[in-house]
Amino acid sequence: MNSRDRIRMLTEGALMVAAAQVLSFIKLWEMPWGGSVVLAMVPMVLFAVRRGLGPGLLAGTVFGLLQFMMDGGFAIGWQSMIGDYLLAFGVIGLAGLVKGTPGAVFTGTLLGGLARFLVHWVVGATVWASYMPESFVGLSMNSPWFYSALYNVLYMGPNILITLAVFGLLWRPMHRFLVGEDLGQ
Repeated sequence: MNSRDRIRMLTEGALMVAAAQVLSFIKLWEMPWGGSVVLAMVPMVLFAVRRGLGPGLLAGTVFGLLQFMMDGGFAIGWQSMIGDYLLAFGVIGLAGLVKGTPGAVFTGTLLGGLARFLVHWVVGATVWASYMPESFVGLSMNSPWFYSALYNVLYMGPNILITLAVFGLLWRPMHRFLVGEDLGQ
């Protein structure tokens, strides 16, 4: 990759992280103890599937850091700071594993979204376990693993579905950009 292409990639990454950050402030729905339904995964997945795994992981991690600093991030220790922000948002970049494949934005959304869910689930069941309520959504809570899975699927499920829907709407008019054909690679 020549320096011109590297500068284009860094610029695109910065713009996508900025777009994700702005979109994260427009909350369609917010959970009581963190986690919300936003459109922020759209630019993060798009960047990862256009540019690949390494740049996608880096952009996701930078976005996670911004989320902690600018979106009222709450952590009870270094484990939750790293897990709920740096790792959870960083793994959205795993969408870059499917760069160049047909329908990469859809597969990448599922891959990055599922990975993010898994990180939040494990952090919730381990680091946040002592904060588990006795009941949640009308169900008695006995297992931090079940509670964390239920809690995190309530906002991650809609995030994944909305991201898939946005890419579905953009697929025909923006196909060339969604698959990275405009990059000339």
